[in-house]
Amino acid sequence: MRDAVINLSYILASVLFIFGLKMMSRQHSARRGNLVSALGMLIAILATLISNEILSYQYIIAGLIIGSIAGTVSAMRVPMTSMPEFVALFNGFGGLASLLVGWAEYHKQFAGWKGMALTAGDPPVWYLALVIFITILIGGVTFTGSMVAYAKLAGRLPGKPILFPKQQLINAAAVLGMLLFGLLFMLNPGHMYFVFFLAVLLSLALGVLTSIPVGGADMPVVICLLNSYSGLAACASGFVISNNLLIVTGSLVGASGIVLTQIMCKAMNRSLANVLFGGLGTASGKATAFKGEAKSLTPEDAYYILEAANSVVFVPGYGMAVAQAQHVVRELGELLEKNGAEVKYAIHPVAGRMPGHMNVLLAEANVPYEQLVEMDDINPIIETVDVAIVIGANDVVNPAARTDKNCAIYGMPIINVDHAKTVFVLKRSLASGFAGVDNPLFFNENTRMLFGDAKATVQALVSQMKES
Repeated sequence: MRDAVINLSYILASVLFIFGLKMMSRQHSARRGNLVSALGMLIAILATLISNEILSYQYIIAGLIIGSIAGTVSAMRVPMTSMPEFVALFNGFGGLASLLVGWAEYHKQFAGWKGMALTAGDPPVWYLALVIFITILIGGVTFTGSMVAYAKLAGRLPGKPILFPKQQLINAAAVLGMLLFGLLFMLNPGHMYFVFFLAVLLSLALGVLTSIPVGGADMPVVICLLNSYSGLAACASGFVISNNLLIVTGSLVGASGIVLTQIMCKAMNRSLANVLFGGLGTASGKATAFKGEAKSLTPEDAYYILEAANSVVFVPGYGMAVAQAQHVVRELGELLEKNGAEVKYAIHPVAGRMPGHMNVLLAEANVPYEQLVEMDDINPIIETVDVAIVIGANDVVNPAARTDKNCAIYGMPIINVDHAKTVFVLKRSLASGFAGVDNPLFFNENTRMLFGDAKATVQALVSQMKES
């Protein structure tokens, strides 16, 4: 009876996860989808806690208390600007949990194993060894890869690619070494603990090796891939402990992460092979150093141009997140609409530091979803736009991506704001973006720089609009 209740609960939780994921694909239902998925997780946890295999609740309760406190405090304290690295940390801890599950199952299954069959009805020995090995491999790569991603996003490691001689050869040797360790472990798991331990260390090293060559501009792609890895690690751990719910949910996360990775790769004009084998964000030569005279403008002067504009397109970037300017941007957009202008928000797929970063910020500010347009939809009409306002974005509007073959973002599709009639760029300075590439947009004839904090600048524009 208890097993039947657990299995039915797992089925219900799986259904709720699927519906929740579907609901999260649309803005108006995303919040409900999150709650539906959370309900599914609650049901899954409660069902697991009544299992016969749980001998003591002491450690579970202690872990629940510690985890709840840590999760609540961190979620309340982490600002939206730090959400990308927060997501990277969560991905990493998911991979670490899967690695530890595989390691614990190894001790459970093969401690004292002498080569005979385990018990009647158990899967073949080679199968148990294989799924355990896959779990620690994916879990280890996910953990350290995510830690590197966190360090890059948080500024604790350089955003530029970290390269060293024969890097690809060393990565290939590490992969071959993992395959060799896996084969040896499968042949005789009970007497290969040293090999198993080396495989754990090599999986951790492989995560670092495949993440450090990634350039800053390509971090959204890596976040997607690591998210997929964390799902695959959970799926593998489900096979290890014969838990169907983990298999289903891990597959959902892994599959959705891979789909999102492919979307991000297309947006960056990269191949999935580039992501898997490292080397993203690199270039074969030295990028052009653009110089010129940037024409600055005061908010008071910018107001007169905006007041006469019939169409305005906002292009948000990470700088808007840092300045927490999304609310005043929405207010400025509403004032422009009242003045008769058509207002849109052009979102590049990799704007910010993670997929959907700008969408979340604008949704938080209650910007109508209908006003958000994708890059492919705005570029064909950008020449008819009177004013394009770039707020803290850099790499995703950099014309060098179209012309400079030596720069790290060459070939990446961009929002062609330089084709608009007038461009306002809100930045603190002329510094390059996260990819470390100079931006010739700043020196264009139709570009005007509004230097300073983005929130203060937009607030000044709002004040001018209100006073008119």
